[in-house]
Amino acid sequence: MMTRAATGDRMAWRLHREVVLLAGWGRAILLQLAHPLIARGVADHSTFAGGPWGRVKRLHRTLSAMLALTFGTDEEVAAAAAAINRVHDRVNGRLGEGAGPFGPGANYSAHDPALLAWVHATVLDSFLLTYERFVAPLTPDERDRYCVEAGADAWLLGIPPERLPGSAAELAAYMGGMFASGEITVTETARRLALEVISPPAPWPVRPALALARLPAIGLLPPPIREAYGFRWSARREGARRPADDTALLHTESSAFVRGMVLKVEELVVYSSPIRTLDEPTETP
Repeated sequence: MMTRAATGDRMAWRLHREVVLLAGWGRAILLQLAHPLIARGVADHSTFAGGPWGRVKRLHRTLSAMLALTFGTDEEVAAAAAAINRVHDRVNGRLGEGAGPFGPGANYSAHDPALLAWVHATVLDSFLLTYERFVAPLTPDERDRYCVEAGADAWLLGIPPERLPGSAAELAAYMGGMFASGEITVTETARRLALEVISPPAPWPVRPALALARLPAIGLLPPPIREAYGFRWSARREGARRPADDTALLHTESSAFVRGMVLKVEELVVYSSPIRTLDEPTETP
């Protein structure tokens, strides 16, 4: 039985073991929802906004899948991918109102390689940004290695190799191309769902942690996307998001604070909620 946890020199292992990456998870979700077809699919099929524990359960399942895909044995990786694919089997439908280049009635499917590629890229982009913001800078080679390693098992989820960025430059070019294409258009559906991401009606034990998560989720967004959502932002908040050019400060005091708070989030998520296992998904991951 092969395990990936033993290969500690892997960049994916190095990044994904940092709980501080949770600070950028909201950014990735908001970028995903900025695609009209994804927003419609989430609105039609996901229950993450339902009930006080809905978002917490969804976060736990998503993190469980990511950890299994990174650190699990080959068998655990295959099982995690199969669980995600079973959820995706049920997610398909049509767009109601047109948005961007997508007309009314445009089909969507969670198995669409183009949508899967966008989800994958938003996670890579957000994790790289968050890691370098709160943990340590990466060399160009390390960024490239992460892009390659993070997509090693993407074929199990139906993402063709040609849609996977093989370097940080390819990732940046893809993200820039998507923004320029007009496909990334924040709809009213996305704005409504975004409120559930940044200000969900959560149980009291996790409310302080979720409040903390709003700052990086909103602040690390590209400014045009942040403005399209209608999020208010100020110079003071920008200063809090980017405290200084002093790298030593950024990677010690700021990082320690964020890591400590994110560890508290993880503790609350794992031990305070009635969570089902990954093998019992009822919503989109």
